[in-house]
Amino acid sequence: MSRSNEPLIFELSSPGRMGVDLPDCDVPSKDLRQLIPEHLIAQEGPDLPEVSEVDVIRHFTRLSRRNFGVDVGSYPLGSCTMKYNPKVNEDIARLSGFESLHPLQPVEDAQGLLALMYELEQFLCEIGGMDCASLQPAAGAHGEMTGLMLIRAFHNARGDAKRRKVLVPDSSHGTNPASAALTGFEVVEVKSNDQGGVDLDDLRRLADDSVAGLMLTNPNTLGIFDANVKEIVKIVHDAGGLTYYDGANMNAILGICRPGDMGFDVMHFNLHKTFSTPHGGGGPGSGPIAVKEHLARFLPKPRIRRDDEGRFYLDQDCPDSIGKVSSFYGNVGVCIKAYCYIRQLGAEGLTEASKHAVLNANYLLARLRGAFDVPYDRACMHEFVLSAARQKKLGVKAGDIAKRLLDYGVHPPTMYFPLIVSEALMIEPTETESIEALDAFADAMLAIAEECERDKDKVIGAPHTTVVGRLDEVRAARKPDLKWSRG
Repeated sequence: MSRSNEPLIFELSSPGRMGVDLPDCDVPSKDLRQLIPEHLIAQEGPDLPEVSEVDVIRHFTRLSRRNFGVDVGSYPLGSCTMKYNPKVNEDIARLSGFESLHPLQPVEDAQGLLALMYELEQFLCEIGGMDCASLQPAAGAHGEMTGLMLIRAFHNARGDAKRRKVLVPDSSHGTNPASAALTGFEVVEVKSNDQGGVDLDDLRRLADDSVAGLMLTNPNTLGIFDANVKEIVKIVHDAGGLTYYDGANMNAILGICRPGDMGFDVMHFNLHKTFSTPHGGGGPGSGPIAVKEHLARFLPKPRIRRDDEGRFYLDQDCPDSIGKVSSFYGNVGVCIKAYCYIRQLGAEGLTEASKHAVLNANYLLARLRGAFDVPYDRACMHEFVLSAARQKKLGVKAGDIAKRLLDYGVHPPTMYFPLIVSEALMIEPTETESIEALDAFADAMLAIAEECERDKDKVIGAPHTTVVGRLDEVRAARKPDLKWSRG
């Protein structure tokens, strides 16, 4: 139900109105009919709306104002790293030399782009402490799938095909077990200890000669850095398995520590998170992988190479490669933006970004600690997890709190994740939020906590100020309305 005074009018068409008056086609129709088979030529024009330019502009501007985005306000969506995206990166990605390239263009005409991609691979290897990289995967989960395919190829090449298990901590991202299952592995859960890290005894019990590898995020989804990471890697390696680093939380450690130095064999980056390229709404994304040398020969092909004369080319001669995992060479536009971000900040700037992300998260945790339960009450990294278990006893759930935040003009944090925390609210402020924005979020959370005590119906009935009220999310998921049709 609409809550706004703005009219919800979608049918704006009126006969005779137009926004652009295109000139007549200067190609004679008889020539067209020689080029195009008769049965493919429409006999009538499409039934398009007849609207003026101002109608179109106002319609789509009005719709855009009903959306929430990082350009509108803070977006503390835990584990997603929804930082502000510098617009200069967008401008550079739209330079004609990049924008006008065709994926099938000869490599001789794409030397600038290939040089950029080649350098980006080198940057990512340096940042991650790895030896080789591929930019092909189009998303983080796609990178996970690709990395697991490399792990399988490595074991198969050694005649060790019996390794069919992948160990996944119970605090992992949901994509970890999904990616392992997708690539044909059996998923085995590893329990957490009372500090929120991997239970080493449980890991030792599970690590045997059937284990292909372990997937780990560090810091994990609780926002906690597992100080036992080198021992974790050693246990898996001693059992003959490989270790995979989920780079979703890399925003916490840039320039401070590197997965390769922790001992990981393969990892992915989320360019659309860590390196500030826009994401959301289904895309775009980019999940490049980086590997140690012993996995390099299995990387997706083609590989970007440079010959003795300094020219770049796409090397298809990779006999041990797992093959292509993406059309052409991945989401190039996202790669360009990430390259710009890395070049602008440099090594010192990337390190400062991570330090500020950690500082901002700990500041919010300190302000909110008294009003909500903190299941793992330690210094956090870039994000932290609160529990609304205290509020649930009063009849208010985490989802209600998230809906009420909308009335304060703030995007809610991630709800009910990770699964090992009851009534979880996972909060990641990122480094791009000012002290004023952090305080506004903290003030809203504290006000809602007070409302739970004295006026819980206001929270349970939220949101009250948005264009639409609370939706039936189950029905929306099962019976989505994906299109609008005229009357």
